[in-house]
Amino acid sequence: MIDREQMQMLAAGVGIDLDAGQLAAFDSYAQFLVEYNEKVNLTAITDPTEICEKHFLDSLLLLKAVDLPKGGSLVDVGTGAGFPAVPVKIVRPDLAVTLLDGLNKRIVFLEQLSAKLGQENRTIHARAEEAGRGELREVYDCATARAVADLRVLSEYCLPLVKIGGVFAALKGPTGKDEARAAGKGIELLGGRVEAIREYSLPDGSRREIVVVRKVKATPAKYPRHGGKIQKQPL
Repeated sequence: MIDREQMQMLAAGVGIDLDAGQLAAFDSYAQFLVEYNEKVNLTAITDPTEICEKHFLDSLLLLKAVDLPKGGSLVDVGTGAGFPAVPVKIVRPDLAVTLLDGLNKRIVFLEQLSAKLGQENRTIHARAEEAGRGELREVYDCATARAVADLRVLSEYCLPLVKIGGVFAALKGPTGKDEARAAGKGIELLGGRVEAIREYSLPDGSRREIVVVRKVKATPAKYPRHGGKIQKQPL
């Protein structure tokens, strides 16, 4: 379905060398996504070239922004159709990936996708704030999210899941810097510190900013709050 040579060139452009097996996995991913999208709305992007650029390449930018440890743990909050974690795992199969989403029909898709790609991902049907108060609290080397919510809200969803010393990486469009400024106080309350904002461009010129937040101390027990409060009264 996808132009494998194009995908290889896109990845090479950000310093990632894809082998034949990885290119086949991206092709299989794209095909399954488009087929499944006919019965469950997962994405508005179904053109093969756009899938490569706006889903796959966009997801792989996480590996440029954050140095994930060998064998490290990654949780993708509000993962939807598996972005960015599933493309990242195609490149880094050593990672232990958890796919977290509040919509069960997406979890069903992700379970089938993981099996199709031979990935042993953990899939969890739960709201992020529920997960952050339970067994997933402060266990991950990295929490990430792409196109989920404003950073003031997203920080409270994600930082409670990150272990001290780990990172939260928010994949944003051109609003990353502004959102980071607005979320600064809340990030500190949650035990984080903005470490960097990485800037990239997609082939069509779209700007991407990845906000990297280091977890420097434990998140206070009162966070995360229940979902309604997080949305109505962001930190």
